[in-house]
Amino acid sequence: MTLSIKITNEEELNKAFHIRKTVFVKEQGVALEDEFDQFDILSEDCEHILVFHKENPVGTGRLRAVDGFAKLERICILEPYRKFGLGKVIIQSLEEIAAEKGLIKTKLHGQIQAEGFYQKLGYKRASSAFMEDGIPHVLMVKELSNK
Repeated sequence: MTLSIKITNEEELNKAFHIRKTVFVKEQGVALEDEFDQFDILSEDCEHILVFHKENPVGTGRLRAVDGFAKLERICILEPYRKFGLGKVIIQSLEEIAAEKGLIKTKLHGQIQAEGFYQKLGYKRASSAFMEDGIPHVLMVKELSNK
């Protein structure tokens, strides 16, 4: 069973931080001081989510409104759970939050190795490759449909 929730308290936020530290810092070698920033708080300006697989928190992401876009950030899933379609759950959950906020355009900095994944979800490349935290990325954008 898969469940996605908006993070509403420090305990949930710390679970998201643990996932990010495991994936980005330990697995991908991102410097700890680069992974966490001023947006890693509970506020109306930045929404965080947790995704559960069989009651275990295994994925996370966050959304910020930036220049009229919903910017999807810090999207990750613990390695043993990457084959269950949870990345799609994270993206769809963040897009729903964007729609609730009245944002109809989304953007993200996707790692090049995940570009095909984002394209399958309707994102289009909008930049050439650039380096972020020592990892090649591209800017990807999507217009959300008005439902």
